[in-house]
Order: sequence, then structure tokens, then C-alpha cells
Amino acid sequence: MPHLIILFFATFSASLMAIVFPGLVNITAAKTSAQRGKTNGIIFAIGASLIVSLQAYIGVLISKYLYNNPFVIDILLKIALAVFAFFAIYFFIMAKKNKSTKKVRQVNIENKRINIFLKGMLIAALNVLPIAYFCGLNAAWNVSGWIKFQLWDILVFVIAAGMGTFAMLYMYVFYFDKLEDRTDTFSRYSDYIISALMALLLIITLIRLFYMEA
Repeated sequence: MPHLIILFFATFSASLMAIVFPGLVNITAAKTSAQRGKTNGIIFAIGASLIVSLQAYIGVLISKYLYNNPFVIDILLKIALAVFAFFAIYFFIMAKKNKSTKKVRQVNIENKRINIFLKGMLIAALNVLPIAYFCGLNAAWNVSGWIKFQLWDILVFVIAAGMGTFAMLYMYVFYFDKLEDRTDTFSRYSDYIISALMALLLIITLIRLFYMEA
């Protein structure tokens, strides 16, 4: 039982730290909060965190397989490459569109929250890299003796991963919600920020693929 407590806090901390720097999911959570309010930002965060929990579960199931078969990681990186390229272009076009259309558009506050929840799930699902991250984390915890591939161990790992993600997303939502005088500026430039992040992730993924194939 004591190893489950260690496992929970170690996984929670690792999951929280994994998205402490701006990325697609946390910037989109902050953007949702800035444009549609804190409550919608939290709903987005819940949807994204559920997908991260699922990715953590997938990571547990296939960690050994990934380590024994490096070509699978290569396939995942190529999928990520296509996704990042698409969204770098998409968000750049959206930013240009929003700039040219003078926006006095107050989004309906009661805009279906289910859509925001599903958007959180979709944005998180598009980022396949956490699967590799949780595979590596799982392998490290296994070596340390903190996870034993039993039901309770896997449950604790998955729940802690989701909760750690939600905690950091909540901080992003709460932080940007507090800066009320700057939310308009952030909303205006958020698509540019996301586009730049996608381009950066595209470059990083290309470098990783180059070193893997070298």
C-alpha cells in the first residue's frame, strides 16, 4: 500500500510538470477561459484531462512493446508531424481571419458546454506524444518498484496522470481569468501563439525523427 501513495504523488507531479510550459492543450485552455469565461475553461480542462488519463492507460499497456519495437515510436512521431503541420497552418489562418474581421462578436455565454468538453477531448487526443511520455514514465517507475502492473497500480497511475494534468490546466485557466484587463489582447493573439507552438513542435519532432533514422 505505501508504494501506491508514492506512485500517486510521483505520477501526479510528473504529469503536472509535463505541461507546465505553454503547449497546445494549456494555451487552448487559457484561450477558452479568456474568450468564454473560467467555467468553460474548466470544462475544457476536464475533457482534456480525461483523454490524458486514457493516454496514460495506453502508455501502461504498450510500454514494453514500444521499448522492444522502436519502429512504433517512429510511426507515432510521423503521425504527430502531420498533425502539428496541419494545426500550425490552421491556427495561423484563423488568426489572420480574426484580425481582418473586426470582432465585436460576444460569444454566446450559453454556447453548448458539451462542445467545449468535446473540444478539450479532441485537442488532447490530437497530441499523441504523451503516450510515449507515459510509456517512459511507466518504465522508470517499474524499475524503481513503484508500479507492479497490477490493477490498483495501473488505476493509481492513470488517475494521478489525469489529476496532475487537470491541476496544471486549472492554473492556466485561473491565471488568465484573473488578468481581466489583458484577456482581449490574449484572445487576439492566442491563435498566433498556438500556430507558433505547433511550428515549434513540428521542428522538434522533425529533429527527433532525423536522429532516430540517422
